[in-house]
Amino acid sequence: MFQPGVLPSLLAALIFGVYLFVYKRSFADLPSPVYVATVELAGLAWYTVVAAVTWPAGAPLVPPTFDAGDALLLLGICAAIAAANLVSIHAFKLGDVSYVAPLNKLAPAFVLPIEVAVLAAAPTAFQTAGLALAVVAIYVANYEGGGLATPFRRAAGYAPARLALLGAVLFALSDVGFRALLSGTDLTPQAVALASFAAVAIAALPLALRRVEWHRLRPAVPGIAALAAFFAVAVHLKTIAFDVAAASVVSPIVNTQAVVAVVLGGLLLGERGLPRRLGAAVLAVSGVALIAAG
Repeated sequence: MFQPGVLPSLLAALIFGVYLFVYKRSFADLPSPVYVATVELAGLAWYTVVAAVTWPAGAPLVPPTFDAGDALLLLGICAAIAAANLVSIHAFKLGDVSYVAPLNKLAPAFVLPIEVAVLAAAPTAFQTAGLALAVVAIYVANYEGGGLATPFRRAAGYAPARLALLGAVLFALSDVGFRALLSGTDLTPQAVALASFAAVAIAALPLALRRVEWHRLRPAVPGIAALAAFFAVAVHLKTIAFDVAAASVVSPIVNTQAVVAVVLGGLLLGERGLPRRLGAAVLAVSGVALIAAG
């Protein structure tokens, strides 16, 4: 018998991992902003239906206590999520999914330094060990021989690595803000999820319109719309999990999507270095688990 939150977390991790694989296999030839704008608009449409069906009875879209400060925090979260999605999808476009996934899913590892810097939090021994494992994961993902510092130089100079890690930092910032918003206001998780879908679409649209090639996009729209339905379901499952279980339970499970993406990329796309990249993914997830448990 699963404890609350575990089953939706597992399902969300599986869907997110498959989502990354399908993007890389089928849609990575599209310009990143074009893909992001299309999938987020379709995801917004799908999630509107999901939110309407699951909305808590009697809960308003905007609670009476929602003030200007809360609105600014929501805008900041949405901006971070939009930037994180655009940067991360471009990382997956440029690099192997089995390489980018372990780095991009280190977002919880960046939450800890943010909390230490901003909130003066004192990390526990578990969290410190988890952060060390996250650094080792970056090292392993970039190890291809050479001197001791070579993997870190490769990560600093390789665009997919830089973008994947930047995306992880941006996701970490949005996670910190998301937790603050939900704990400090009466907004429903569905309302915040709807706002994030809309924000990413709005941010991507101006960039997409400058680069869109309609003859390439039109045939891809049905497939992207279908993929967006699965993405919307995964977002909702993650929302449900965080609503009924502690972050220390949900976060490590959801981030096993990195392992799913690595395995699918290595086995079905023939990406090289599967054992090493799978090891990096396991280290990344283990580091996240220690940080969450701390």
